[in-house]
Amino acid sequence: MKKDIDFSPVKDVHVVIGKSDEGWRVFIINRNKSKLENVMVTSRGYGETKTEKQKTSILRHMIPYIEPGMYALIEPIDESVFHLNNEYWVSYFIDGQVYDKKFIFVPDSIVEENLIFIEELGMSGILHD
Repeated sequence: MKKDIDFSPVKDVHVVIGKSDEGWRVFIINRNKSKLENVMVTSRGYGETKTEKQKTSILRHMIPYIEPGMYALIEPIDESVFHLNNEYWVSYFIDGQVYDKKFIFVPDSIVEENLIFIEELGMSGILHD
């Protein structure tokens, strides 16, 4: 049962929305000293305008592993969904222990003013921790 599973806090794993010449892309960075295994990422967008609720399709991504100090591309992201909550639910294992966290980029937080340089990616992006 879910109540019997020990969900340790997520540390040193970040989701980044980066901007390059090819456009906006979503990455996961492993700043742990251990390898992340069986990384599952579920992404979705949701929110509402003045007149209606909006949501995107739910996408699921599987990454077999991410070595310490490395990153992986999750997906490209289109600017047309920046006005929504963009949620990335990340689950992974380290030494058989499951870790799980939701990273939510709130509406209109993905803007040029919030960009910082992300050393691992060699590009500017918005880091969520």
